[in-house]
Amino acid sequence: MKKARAFCLGLVLFCSACAAPSLRFKTEVNQLVSAGQFKQAEEQILSKQNKYYKKKDATLFYLDRASLLHDAGQPAESDALFASAQEYIDALYAKSITGSLGRFVINDLTAPYYAANYEHALTYYYRAVNFLEQGNLSAAAIEMRRAVFFLDELRGTKRTGYNDDPFVQYFASLIFESVGQRSDARICRQNAQNAYARLGDKLKIVMPEFSVPADANSFGEVIFLHYNGLLPLKKTQTIQVAWDKALVMASSPAETAEQVAPEVQNALMAGLYGSAVTLSFPELENQPYRVASSWVLAGGQVYTTQKAADFAALAKLDLEEKMPGILFRTATRAVVKEVAAVQARQAAASAADNSAAGDLAGMFVSALGAALEKADTRQWFTLPAEVRMTRVFVLPGNQNIRVLFRDGNGNIIGEHTFENVNVPRGGRVFLHYRTAY
Repeated sequence: MKKARAFCLGLVLFCSACAAPSLRFKTEVNQLVSAGQFKQAEEQILSKQNKYYKKKDATLFYLDRASLLHDAGQPAESDALFASAQEYIDALYAKSITGSLGRFVINDLTAPYYAANYEHALTYYYRAVNFLEQGNLSAAAIEMRRAVFFLDELRGTKRTGYNDDPFVQYFASLIFESVGQRSDARICRQNAQNAYARLGDKLKIVMPEFSVPADANSFGEVIFLHYNGLLPLKKTQTIQVAWDKALVMASSPAETAEQVAPEVQNALMAGLYGSAVTLSFPELENQPYRVASSWVLAGGQVYTTQKAADFAALAKLDLEEKMPGILFRTATRAVVKEVAAVQARQAAASAADNSAAGDLAGMFVSALGAALEKADTRQWFTLPAEVRMTRVFVLPGNQNIRVLFRDGNGNIIGEHTFENVNVPRGGRVFLHYRTAY
């Protein structure tokens, strides 16, 4: 009976511990995104705020919703959320989390959500596009100026890995050209070229190149941005070794969209065997999607999009850079929790003058430690996997811009038409569309 009460208490504590959006929840949201139901997906996130998005995760809550409203064609509402996310990012940006005690004793989820550098850079891009869709080119230019300043700082403090964003720099060059800031546009284009050359192999991209007519000022330009695919989702992977006086058992339960959470399985085994060492870490699970390319039909011409950004590769690079620290902390926690279980076992046995009482105490602390051992799977998961783009030159006036989406075999599996797009002579129009099927 005492063992049962201890185990129930452990489960209560487990259920009240830190939480992150689960793989099941993220998969459910992605199903709505794949169906083009972006507003419904945003409402799904809003409905789970109290369950998955605590106050310390406010940045993530705003980011996940903001990009969905962006895709839903609500730029003003999206921008308000991105502005809130940036406020939280700026407030946390100068703070260090390396000394957070909870990360070395409980799990990494005890710390606030710190946006990855690539996520930080993309907030400026998304806000700029939101401003463009509201006809505010000057505000878009200001946002890209902030992006360039952030990336300049990043290059100055980080020598390797992701320390610049080729796509954001390239997009900034287009915006600066549009407002007549030619010198700044040239600098950003050179920065983009350098970043594409340095990071291209890891990010699976090359700098896009487009043909520009010699008499381009006689035409109007449409820059089409195709957000494609689903970002790989972070999930928890665990390794556990549990033992008692006679048996040793090793297992590696992983998070899935259907089965019981791995921390529950680990807590059960730790409680059953009485002693356990549990390690947890995040890993990425690719999400399937069929669209492989896109083609734009306008003014009697056909334009093929080129992949300009690979956010899926950025997510993998970011996790790769953080993994040494993650593994160090999870190993440290394993030692701390095992020491706590041994001490609890010895203290209870001594106090009760009964080895059985010590075993129960050790069993409880071991089970609790396993239940609390969760990987940090937080991420801005509503981003697309990639951005494809093309530059289209058409006669000034109202134009229908038709886009075809093809699978890996070249079959047309979807299309969209932007009707009556007003394209000014010598000017630019920016359009975006999201596919996730």
